[in-house]
Parts: sequence; structure tokens; C-alpha cells
Amino acid sequence: MKNKLTAAICVLNSKYIHSSLAPWCLSAGVDAYCGPEISAEVVEGTINERLEDVAQRILVLNPRVIGFSCYIWNISATKELVRLVKSRLPGAVVVLGGPEVSYCAEKLLCGEPEVQYVLSGEGEKPFALLLNAISRGETPENIPGVCRRRGGKVIAVPPYTPEEDPPSPYTPKYLNALKGRIAYLETSRGCPYSCAFCLSGRCGSARFFPLDRAKKELLLLARSGAKTVKLVDRTFNANRGRAIELFRFIIANYGTEIPAGVCFHFEIAGDLLDEETLNLLAQAPVGAMQMEIGLQSFNPKTLAAINRKTDVERLKKNIRRLIANANMHIHIDLIAGLPYEDFFSFAESFNTAYFLGPNMLQLGFLKLLYGAPMRENPEEFPCRYDEQPPYEVIRTPWLSEEELLRLHHAEDALERLYNSGRFRRTLAYLLEKSTMTPFGLFDRFGEFAARKGTDKIPLDDYTTLLFAFFSGQSGIDREVLRDRMVCDRLSTNASGRLPPVLRVRDPALGRAIRELEDTDRPSKGIKRGYALLYAGHCLVYADYKNRNPVSGEYPLFEFRPEFWKESMQSTGR
Repeated sequence: MKNKLTAAICVLNSKYIHSSLAPWCLSAGVDAYCGPEISAEVVEGTINERLEDVAQRILVLNPRVIGFSCYIWNISATKELVRLVKSRLPGAVVVLGGPEVSYCAEKLLCGEPEVQYVLSGEGEKPFALLLNAISRGETPENIPGVCRRRGGKVIAVPPYTPEEDPPSPYTPKYLNALKGRIAYLETSRGCPYSCAFCLSGRCGSARFFPLDRAKKELLLLARSGAKTVKLVDRTFNANRGRAIELFRFIIANYGTEIPAGVCFHFEIAGDLLDEETLNLLAQAPVGAMQMEIGLQSFNPKTLAAINRKTDVERLKKNIRRLIANANMHIHIDLIAGLPYEDFFSFAESFNTAYFLGPNMLQLGFLKLLYGAPMRENPEEFPCRYDEQPPYEVIRTPWLSEEELLRLHHAEDALERLYNSGRFRRTLAYLLEKSTMTPFGLFDRFGEFAARKGTDKIPLDDYTTLLFAFFSGQSGIDREVLRDRMVCDRLSTNASGRLPPVLRVRDPALGRAIRELEDTDRPSKGIKRGYALLYAGHCLVYADYKNRNPVSGEYPLFEFRPEFWKESMQSTGR
């Protein structure tokens, strides 16, 4: 076909398990707004693979235009990839888009000569219009959101103001490329809030796609082979009635139209949940949903400074109710480095969040993103941050560099001990018997582990560090600590093998196992893990089947052998 134009749309994901929605949205825009002489092919890679390999997948298409989706996690690698591809295909037109470049187009165009255009804001229609102009040999003039050089200056056109819903990206090509990875579902755009650290409020007020479309696409992704479908709506329950309708749709169709085992991930505002929504969510099948709830801080002055309007007491009450249902994974997060949050204030926020009992408590660090009010108003939000992506805060008037380093060490301990789900019983015992607060525990052990070195440390060695540190603490019974750690290990590791620090060579173990299996032999093909608990005076065992989809644990069972009962009676125990 005369004047045929092929565009490659590339993205580098952070991990293979992650898919990317943005390039498929642009591809759908090409299908909707360009003629048959223009086509687009999506090329996905990861930041962990050889850029030469990604470049080859682009070059084989011989594209006239190459678009790149840019985020804080991939911008450095993307710039390298652009230079690599342009060295082999110098005549190709390079277009960058995405949140990482939407608010710094002028700086980028001045510093990256290989880039011809930067697309700011929503891109489906503008990218298609740009391809149409290039195909006709025209200079793109006044295309919404398209920034370019002209006469030594950068010409920027305001972003596109949507007049219609974007075309669906969930094409057969997208579904074929997904291959079981995490799927991302968008049922709305924009955000009703304007938090000072976030870009979502810059995308305009929330607008919602039709419910029929949302349900159709939800079913499509649920049947795609993906085990996790993440809804990327900024605050999914901002529209209460709509959220209820979609929650009800999932619950009603789970196990029939929606395959059992698929999990839907939502980002919600916890304080917006009302009685009807909470009662409905209590009916969700175990493991069918997970909720991510952004707390950021419990410091009222901090929340006011970042324009975060939160009913804190209602938020805490609602989170406790969700967790008490034990039918869904609850993820909450805090951000270190926000205004007016000093080390002790953050510790208080951490302790409050921890005692809510979430399945995951994320300790994140403030990042000063291009376009975020906190970056654009340094007088109002004074802090020092890394000039290289991801622009993480280094120091604030309230937190020193040394204190932020301590928080990083605490975060490492939190990830390994709590968020991994591997040491829940151990942590409960330590907090019950010691005088430490939750933050004090992770802070002290994080500092100790950092001195010992934890980079790429094997789990068994980390377990040894944990036992060595806490077995010597005041109020901690070494035998009980070992029992709790044994139970944690057996319930979370299907190998059934204990680390050396927890093993005890005792012929009574084999005797206890034989006595148990005389009456309760595991079903064929079911593996078990066994250990003796010396403080608990019993055999504990795990059947490695029926893993809990919320906690990630296998059930534990106790068995008290007859010979041990007799031994205890003879010793008066």
C-alpha cells in the first residue's frame, strides 16, 4: 500500500509478570482514528533484560515512528534504548509519552536530540493524529498535547480534552500477548482528589466509562488466564453506587462466569466505605478481591499540608472491619518524607497502622515527581531529593538523612518479616513479651541486620539473624521463640524443611510421626512438614494443600503423642 506507515509502540516494564496497558491504548487509538495505511505494533520488554534484545524486536518491524511509554522506573533505560534504536534507524521519528515526560517536555526535548516529539496527557487520539500528519508528510500543527521543536524553541500545545470515551485496548492481540501476566483494567480516568505528592489530580476530575463496558472488559480479563486483574482507577469507590454495582457483579459471577482463583485488586479510599458497601464486601468469596488503601500518615498537620482530606477515625474503623472478615488481602501504606512528619511522628503513624492488622503494610518513601505540586512549589514544600529518577526524598526540615536511612533499614525488616508473611506468629510473640512497639522492633532489628549485611542474604541465614537477635532480649523465652518460628516456617514453606538454627536432632520426632500416621496418614500425593514443639509439648505438622489465598499460609495441626503424655506425667509437667 502506498505511503504505508508502521509505528512501534514500546514499553519497558519493571518485571516480566507486569503487563502494560498504555501501549495497547495507543494501539487501539491507531485502529480507531487512523486509516488502513497506518498500523501499530506493540513491543514490551523489561528493565531487567538486555536492551539490545528489545531493540532487535523494534528494528525487525522497520517502523517509521517509534513511541515509548515513560515512567519513573523505566525512563533511564528508555533513554538508552532510544539512543540504541536511533543509531540503527536514524530516520525513525521518536515520540515519548507517559507521566514521566508529560510535565517536563521542554527540558526533555532540549536535552534529548534523538526525540522529535513528546506527547503530554491522554494519548489515544493525539498519537493517532500525529501519525496521520507524519503519513501525509505534514508538520504537526496544533495537535493537542504534542510538543516539538521549532526554530530553537519548544512549542507545546495544551493536552487533549476528551470528548468521548477512549477505544478499548482489550483486543485479541492484547489478550494473546498477556500470557497469564497481571492484567490491568481501567474503568475510569482522572481523580476527584488533588494530593500534593500525586499526579492523578492533574489528569482532570474523574470520568467513568459505561458500566456495561466495565463489566464486559472485566469478564474478558478474568477469562484471559491472568490470575490477578488490577483495576487502575485512582480511587475506585469515589463513585459509591458504581463501585457497589461492580463489587456485586464480581460476587454474583465468581466461580461461574468468573473463574475461581482470579483475584481483583482495587485501590480505594477506606474512609468512603459505607455500611452497604462493607456488608457487601463481607460476602466476597475468599481470595476473590484485595484492597489497597492509601493512608500516607495519621498526622493531622501532615494530611492537611498535602491536601489529603481523611476521616481518620472512620478510616481505622472500616479497615478493622475489612480485616476481620478474613476474606480478602488488605494492603495499606504510609509515606515517609511528607511535610511535618518527623521521625517520632512517623513512628506513631506506623504503630497505628500496624495495630490495624493489615496483610501488608507498605513503608514507602516520598518521590518528587515532575508535575506534582510538592515538586513545583519548593517554598511551600521544602525538601532535598535525588535529581535522578525516581526522585526520592533525601532530607526534609523534619527528617535528617540519617533518620531516613534508619527508616530504610526498618522498611527492609518490615518487608522480610511482616509483608513476606513468613514470621507472623514470631512477631506477635515478640510484641507480646517484649517492651518494644512495632516500629521499635523493626527499627532495632533493621539496624542490627543492616550492620550484619542483608544484600541477597538467603532466608535461612536471615532466620538465624532473627533468632540470634531476639533470643537474647529481655522477656523472651528462647524455647517459645523457637516454637513460634518453627510454626511460621512450616506454615509458609512447602518444602517442610526447617533452617539449621531451628532444627533439633531428636529421635522422638520420628516416633511421634509414626504414631500420628498410624491413625492419620496423609492422602496420596500430599506432602507434610513436621516438627516437635518443646515449649508446646506436641508434634506440629502442616499438610501442603489448601493454601489460604489471603494469608498465603498452609493450615497447621497439633498432635500430642501418647509416649510424650506419659513422659510429661512422670515428670510432673
